[in-house]
Amino acid sequence: MKILTLAACAALLLVGCQSEDSEELKELHIGLGPREAPKDRIFQADPKATFEAAKDVITAMGYTIEKSGAAQGEITALSGVSRGDPRAGERQISLRVKLTQASATETDMEVSLTEIIATDSGAQGSLATQTPLADPALYDDIFNKMARALAAPKAQ
Repeated sequence: MKILTLAACAALLLVGCQSEDSEELKELHIGLGPREAPKDRIFQADPKATFEAAKDVITAMGYTIEKSGAAQGEITALSGVSRGDPRAGERQISLRVKLTQASATETDMEVSLTEIIATDSGAQGSLATQTPLADPALYDDIFNKMARALAAPKAQ
């Protein structure tokens, strides 16, 4: 009987600790928020023209399109792998574009960039980490090239 009572008290203590830790973790998570939210910009063009321009810009920037769908307004692409210092690993950037019609003549372009770093851990194989990229210059570069591509006269 003493063992059962002791086990019940221990369980209650653990449950109390667990819920307290969970609340602390929730507060920490809320306080930090996402590391980097996607960036967006509205362009004066219909979704089809914006989609085609986005594919051209992404390809011209050296990304390889992995998946795209005009009807869904989505493009997923990867940069080339850069091999710097062997200890730092290989670096690649994943780019995701989501297009939505903002109005009859406007399209909202949302861009998410994720940095992928893969390191060779010897006998255990490769390990990769993915981190949202917070480089505003890269986002600005994409949006500026999109604006130029959409403003350029179309070849007949």
